[in-house]
Amino acid sequence: YIEAHLQAAKRAIEDGAFDRLLHLIALGNDEWALGYEKRFGLVHVDFDTLERRSKKSFETLKGWIAH
Repeated sequence: YIEAHLQAAKRAIEDGAFDRLLHLIALGNDEWALGYEKRFGLVHVDFDTLERRSKKSFETLKGWIAH
């Protein structure tokens, strides 16, 4: 789902649309509704150690930005 959204957002940006916050807006309501049941975001945080690890979606977005 996220990758398909990013592909559509990339096409929109290439066509001149301003889409910097669309991803956050699109997922914001799900995050509020699910609370702590599901882990969202680009970085996984281990709540016990506070260690942070990049998720696959982070690496995908990083690659898209680099292009």
